[in-house]
Parts: sequence; structure tokens; C-alpha cells
Amino acid sequence: MKSCYDFLVIGSGIAGLTYALKASEHGSVCVVTKGTEDESNTKYAQGGVAAVWDFSEDSYHQHIADTLDAGDGLCRRKVVELVVQEGPERVRELIAWGARFDKNAAGEYDLGREGGHSVPRVLHHKDQTGYELERVLLKQASRRPNIRLLTHHFAIDLLTQHHLGVNVTRRTRDITCFGAYVLNTRTMRIHTVRARLTLVATGGAGQVYRNTTNPLIATGDGIAMVYRAKGRVENMEFYQFHPTALFDPGRNPAFLISEAVRGFGAVLRTRDGKEFMHRYDRRGSLAPRDIVARAIDNEMKKRGDEYVYLDCRHLNLRQFIKHFPTIYKECLAAGFHVARDLIPVVPAAHYLCGGIKTDVYGQTSIRNLYACGECASTGLHGANRLASNSLLEALVFSHRAYLHAADRVRTVPVPQGLPDWNAEGTLNPEERVLITFTRQEVQNIMSNYVGIVRSNLRLQRALQRLELIYRETEALYQRTVVSVELCELRNLINVAYLIIRSSLLRKESRGLNYNLDYPYKKKVARSTVL
Repeated sequence: MKSCYDFLVIGSGIAGLTYALKASEHGSVCVVTKGTEDESNTKYAQGGVAAVWDFSEDSYHQHIADTLDAGDGLCRRKVVELVVQEGPERVRELIAWGARFDKNAAGEYDLGREGGHSVPRVLHHKDQTGYELERVLLKQASRRPNIRLLTHHFAIDLLTQHHLGVNVTRRTRDITCFGAYVLNTRTMRIHTVRARLTLVATGGAGQVYRNTTNPLIATGDGIAMVYRAKGRVENMEFYQFHPTALFDPGRNPAFLISEAVRGFGAVLRTRDGKEFMHRYDRRGSLAPRDIVARAIDNEMKKRGDEYVYLDCRHLNLRQFIKHFPTIYKECLAAGFHVARDLIPVVPAAHYLCGGIKTDVYGQTSIRNLYACGECASTGLHGANRLASNSLLEALVFSHRAYLHAADRVRTVPVPQGLPDWNAEGTLNPEERVLITFTRQEVQNIMSNYVGIVRSNLRLQRALQRLELIYRETEALYQRTVVSVELCELRNLINVAYLIIRSSLLRKESRGLNYNLDYPYKKKVARSTVL
């Protein structure tokens, strides 16, 4: 296996593949993904890509205003403006590569509307937009000889001066990334993959919660690796819960019922059939996600219910099936016919708005290391993401990271002298079931104490429980042979810690962080940086 590349990309979703396609014109690219080539959060994105498309009905100003409103005072305005203004061109690139977005009878793009948007502006491919984009990007990648795609390869840790014997701390200046240790999960060999430049595009961390729409691979690997490498992360307290996941206890991941369904006209009701969202926000069922999720959580707790209903019965069935074929089939398989039955739904962990802190070119606080996609905190989302802005952000920032990286890749020396992985003194784990039990314990702690509504008492209790789990897991990691399950557990524990610590640092309720001890916002909003 070749051990040195110009560009190393960790993750094969929309952010990683878009960057890889463009970077391949300037050197060798290695894309590492821990599952199959198409297994990513991108694949599960239903709604679509938000972009200003119809200037007779929409404008950059309106999209910027909607994004800032959803972000609740924590968006970086410069970032919002550049993403909104550069986004349409990036979408046109996707279309040129072969992406198919739905059109209406007049042959124009059928723009959807979702919560928090003032006008329809979401381009979509039925209710499988992410799947369509992943298909297009993988097809393009297969045509590029400079791209090597390594499936079933798990990035364990980033390589820095620490691996050259330097004592690296959070105060160390010019921490530099030289690549990563990568585990081949089929041969169980660990490779030292060196790279001039590295991009982390590992997606989200929904598996830190018991109920999530994220796939099993979403364990916060990139964020945890960067934090262990002493890189900066921010705003980890802002975890977005999607208001409407199909209520199906035990299913992991939970099946998402797209916000576009409410944009299509579906209405939220309590179990006795009454609408309730108008009591929380003038926009009703189309309010931003933090408001809707918190309202559902309040109604369930107040009434002692396990779920609320999504009412689609009044909608045109033929049009519903045309727009949402997957959702229709999944509901039917669960025993619910959308034309006759109320659909039980609950909020589920869906999207992390914080992450690895980056600048406007995707640069992290570590030299030669970029980050984009859900694992990154660019400043676009602030305290709450506007629906369907995530794919747009990934497209814009992967392009900006590529521009910056391509301009300097030849000036970065090839990393030398890095040691191979040292597994001396480690043993095979005697009881793998302990890893499974501990993972469930972390998920229970986060779901019970660090969910939609929080308090200082709950957060302190979660932190105390997690500290014991951390010590036990680190001891296990030091004495046993590395496995994906153990590494994922370590990463989940790291991410859980960051979410709890950030939540404790924010002495206010803002966006996705609602704390009973601080029910009001501060006048000046600041990011929490760890």
C-alpha cells in the first residue's frame, strides 16, 4: 500500500468527495472511509440543497436573513453571505456532473420549502437527495485515476509532532498534521498514511445519543481526533434534534420523516388530535427546528406521551407518493397509511452545528489540516442550522478548502521520519461485550441528561458518570489490540465530554441549547471554544 499522498481525505460524503474530485487535478489523493464507499450522513439526507434559484421569488438577502434568524445570533455574517452567494454556482457544478433534481410540469426545478425558510428554495431529488448526490460523486471519482478510495479503512488518530517525540499541548504553536494512522478493518493492519495536506470530512456524531437519524458510523471520529491532536473545537452544545423521526422504539438509526413533508402541508398534532405548534410560534409547524423539537418535547412531557402525531391525511396522496416515495413506503411498512393514519413521530438527534473550528477556507487551528461538512464549525449555522443548508455548506467549503490547498500543496514538504504504529504489549480484548455495554451507557447518559432540555444538575451528573467511563475505556485502550468498536467508543466519549463541557460553559438558553437554569439569552452572543 502506498504510504504517502499529496492529499489525504478522511470521509467519503459530499464534502470529502467534492474536495477529492477537485484536488485530484493537482496531485495524488487518498480517500479513507471506514465503511462502504457510499455509507455516510450524506446518503441519508432527504430534504435537499437550499440555494437561491428563482430570483423572481427569492433573493440572497432573504436566504441570508433566514439563516441568521435560525442561527439565533451566533452565525458569522461573513460566512453566511459567502455560502449563500457562492452556493448556486456549486449546485450548478453538481448538475453538470450529472445530479438530477426534480422538475415540475413546466420543466423548471421544483423548489421545496422547509421550516425557517421564507420562500421555497430547496432543490431535491424526491426524498432521496443525499443518495442521488452520493451516486453522482462516486461515479465521478471512479473516473479519476489520481483518486485512491480505501473502503473499510478506519482513521485512528492524526499524525503530528507528538509522534516525533515533541510534547504537544493546546498552547503549542504551529501544531502540524502529517497524515493519519489508518486501520485496515479487513486485515487488521495499521498503516502510517503520510500526506502533505489532510482534510477531515467525517460527518456527524448522532450515535452519541440513543435515538438518532444518523447511521451507525456517525461516531464523531474526526472531531475526537482533532481534539486529541490539540486542535480547536467550538459550539459543541448545539446538537440539533430533528422534530419528526418515525416513532419505532429500538430502531437504529431512526427513520427520518423529512421537514419537506411539513413544507408540503403536513401538520403536527397531540395524541388527542389537536394542533399545538401555533401556541409556540406564529409559523406553526414550519417554525425552525429548535423551536419545533422543544415544543414537541414539552407536549410529550406535559401529557406523559411517548410521541406526537404528524397528520398527512388531508394531502394529495398521488402527489405525496411522487414527492416522498421512500417515506410513504417506510410508513406503510411500519403499519401506517399516510392517507388514513396519523403518523407517530418523536424528535431524534440529527445534526451537530458545532465542531472543528475553521476559517473561511476550511483551515483548522492545526497546520496542513482542513475540515468541512458536518464535523466542521464554519460559523454558518450558529446556534441552530436552517434546514437544507448543510449540503450547501459542504459544497461551498469543500471548494474553498480545495482552492486554498491546491495553491500551496507543492510548498508543503513530504512528511518524513514518522514511526509506525506500536502495538507492543497489547492483548486481544477478553470481553468485547463490555465495549457494547459501555457504548449504550454513554448513549443513555446523553439522552437522559443532555437532550433537548438541560439543567446544570443534569449536566454535572452526566459529566461525573462520563469521567468514570472515560478512565475505564482509556485503560482498556492502552492494554488491548485496537478495534473499530473500541476506537468508536473512545470517540463517542470524547464527543460526549465536549458537548457537556460546552453546555456548562454557556450560561444562557440560545438556539439548540435550552437550560432550565438560564431560561434567557445574554445580550452578547459568543462561541464556546475548547
